[in-house]
Amino acid sequence: MAAKTTPEEATTTSAPAAASPATPPAPPVFRPGLEGVPATQSAICDIDGQRGVLTYRGVPVDQLARNSSFLETAYLLIWGELPTIFQLNDFQQEVQMHRRVSFRIRDMMKCFPASGHPMDALQASAASLGLFYSRRALYDPQYVTEAVVRLIAKIPTMVAAFQLIRKGQDPIQPRDDLAYSANFLYMLTEREPDSLAARIFDSCLILHAEHSLNASTFSARVTASTLTDPYAVVASAVGTLAGPLHGGANEDVLDMLDQIGSVDRVEAWLDQAIASKQKIMGFGHREYRVKDPRAVILQGLAEELFVRFGHDTMYDVARRLEEVAADRLGPKGIYPNVDFYSGLVYRKLGIPRDLFTPIFAIARTAGWLAHWREQLGANRIYRPTQIYTGSAERPWLPLESRPASS
Repeated sequence: MAAKTTPEEATTTSAPAAASPATPPAPPVFRPGLEGVPATQSAICDIDGQRGVLTYRGVPVDQLARNSSFLETAYLLIWGELPTIFQLNDFQQEVQMHRRVSFRIRDMMKCFPASGHPMDALQASAASLGLFYSRRALYDPQYVTEAVVRLIAKIPTMVAAFQLIRKGQDPIQPRDDLAYSANFLYMLTEREPDSLAARIFDSCLILHAEHSLNASTFSARVTASTLTDPYAVVASAVGTLAGPLHGGANEDVLDMLDQIGSVDRVEAWLDQAIASKQKIMGFGHREYRVKDPRAVILQGLAEELFVRFGHDTMYDVARRLEEVAADRLGPKGIYPNVDFYSGLVYRKLGIPRDLFTPIFAIARTAGWLAHWREQLGANRIYRPTQIYTGSAERPWLPLESRPASS
């Protein structure tokens, strides 16, 4: 029933508003690459670029790299809390049970050209999982859990399988007695890895598991916002990571160190590179104005490997380059990022250079899935606007009336 209105209220409410001059709306501001434009709210990852602190769900990444495992870290990222011992055991067992991939996927991979890039093979293989598990019951907790387990479990298997297939060999099956990272190295190299190598590789996966709204994670969230299946979400993120402006920088770092060649050539090379405005690979980051905390940890991991498996002279070149660059570039807030030392670690582990980015994808699958779940929690399809820069409205002309091209 409508509320009664007094005569005084009626007089007040019906009086015309005072006229005011119309204020034209402010023109939209274009920011290339959406730099600095908030596109979502997230509780997954936080970066303090001034202090060089990275946290996953509030836990500093250095503590995770030192004390956790990749699967425990993935659980934290995806489900929001560190697991109990029972939850972690269940998660590890579920992942272990789902490592194998269908023979149909292996047969498909055998049709890929051996010269193809492993990231392209991974994108196609990840997308193919949707053919087997495309029910899209996105709000069924069991479906979500199963999808998380399958992707965390099968992505490493597909990376290792393509590596052997392109060499003309049959992929080898996962070993149920090996932990996550040790099993991947075994499938990749066909031999059981040293325990130190497996532990260090596991720490590398932790360091690459998540990093806020980078390009591939944004791609994952945009794809997720359409309510497609999580296999398409991960495949789209893999495709984004494959671009040279996102993944692959640690390969370029090794190329750069090889080009410099020796410690005594570092200073002259860097001065020439700065003078010619050449990009110094492995230096600088949009988020950090100090040394990337992941680079600090990776440098320590590299030194552990060198003690056990022998020194890499390119590490001496890298350290000298960091030292000289601190004087030249440090005042501008340009310091080593995560890619500067990771390639040296992977090379010492015997991993081919063109697998560095697929390994990045193995790790980042945890972050992508965390953002997929978070996107579903308060979903709205992404539809940003644009600033039109084309022609003003004009009529269609018959073919014979159009001016001849010059």
